Amino acid sequence: MVNKVILIGNVGMDPEVRAMEGGVKVARVRLATTERFRDRQSGENKEHTEWHTITLWRGLAEVVDNYVRKGSQIYVEGRLRTREWTDQQGNKRYTTEVLADTMNLLGRRSEGGQVSDNTGTYTAAPRPAAPAPQPAQPQYQQPVAAPAAPQEDPDDLPF
Repeated sequence: MVNKVILIGNVGMDPEVRAMEGGVKVARVRLATTERFRDRQSGENKEHTEWHTITLWRGLAEVVDNYVRKGSQIYVEGRLRTREWTDQQGNKRYTTEVLADTMNLLGRRSEGGQVSDNTGTYTAAPRPAAPAPQPAQPQYQQPVAAPAAPQEDPDDLPF
């Protein structure tokens, strides 16, 4: 079975970053992806924007906290995760989000107005060793000791 999501988009608002009780950081990012297409009937160019909620843990949350702001363009690889909760009126509610494994900063303008040509790849956990071509971008990974999945119950997220 495969559960894999790959997105490239723009961050719609400054990320929410929180520290859990044990000091583990978690970040939530709202990412917009836009699809452009030509309407066959009218011949008009149209676009459709989809909003995604991205959850990043530990080292990825640290990178988000330090470098990602509203308007940043990022590349995210992860997996879909659906959570259930009960709202204040007692209704069951669901949300689907992307639990990020890898994130690339795509070099949009920084707050200082300078364009960054350096892009970085950040990975939540090391992948099994396999021969692969060297990436054109520097790759940063969390320490080997960091578990790939969060220890906290996703239903207990502070968002």
